[in-house]
Amino acid sequence: METKRQQKFGRQIQKDLSDIFQKEFKMLFENGMVTVTEVKISPDLSVARCYLSFLLIDDREAVMDQIELQNKAIRNALANRIRKQVRIIPNLVFFLDDTAAYAAKIEALFEGLVIPPAEGDVPNRVADEID
Repeated sequence: METKRQQKFGRQIQKDLSDIFQKEFKMLFENGMVTVTEVKISPDLSVARCYLSFLLIDDREAVMDQIELQNKAIRNALANRIRKQVRIIPNLVFFLDDTAAYAAKIEALFEGLVIPPAEGDVPNRVADEID
């Protein structure tokens, strides 16, 4: 359970990272877009786990590798924005957020699901006719 301070700090980092990715590091994504879906902060505020979602990007793993290579520069850009608000600039750990793809997969499974009626069940139309 995150404290209010962790949640507030996480939202601020999420906002700033989104802005950084859109303005300063857009060359990493070519024509695609990145979304910072969630940021979870450790209790001591020293580690930020950032979950990223990509749109219009085919090779997500390659982009994640590029982000890891640029981690120091991204952290430096974040430090320039929040330096006067915090004592510790958190270490950034990036994770691929595949929640949207997982939800689409589950949705497809549910759409293709055919449930036959049970043997004892009588359809409502037939039950109405019996009464």
